[in-house]
Amino acid sequence: MSKESQSITDLLRASGLQATAPRHAVLDWLDKHPHATAQQVHAGARKRLGTLSRQAAYDVLSACVAAGLVRQIRPAGHPAHFERRAGDNHHHLVCRDCGRIEDSACRNPPAPCLQPEQDHGFAIDEAEIVFWGLCRECRGRAATTDESNSSDTM
Repeated sequence: MSKESQSITDLLRASGLQATAPRHAVLDWLDKHPHATAQQVHAGARKRLGTLSRQAAYDVLSACVAAGLVRQIRPAGHPAHFERRAGDNHHHLVCRDCGRIEDSACRNPPAPCLQPEQDHGFAIDEAEIVFWGLCRECRGRAATTDESNSSDTM
């Protein structure tokens, strides 16, 4: 058993989950492909295992999210994405054009990093922040398109 495989086994067992081949495949794939959709995770883990039902992949993701081994990100207007970076206080940048997602460390590390004006009696333990904008590649494409459109009008 490789050191990486042993680490995943240890994480699963410490979380009260059995160390099954589908769980290994999903967690290993997510290590290399953060911010993946459930469909992407399914395809990647299935390729590694040779066979894996879509429902099995969804079940693994659900169990790993519940156990705190995987974080689910749900940017508005986009499908859910998953990453192994869980349990720390980081946020996300999402490109409005291509949907690319990047991690962003929090400037005020202890969670929650922000407090609402009124907590309405909630015991707040986390603030989830999504920054929206255009990634570098999409900004470059937009600038090229703008330049091409302006030269067409001349």
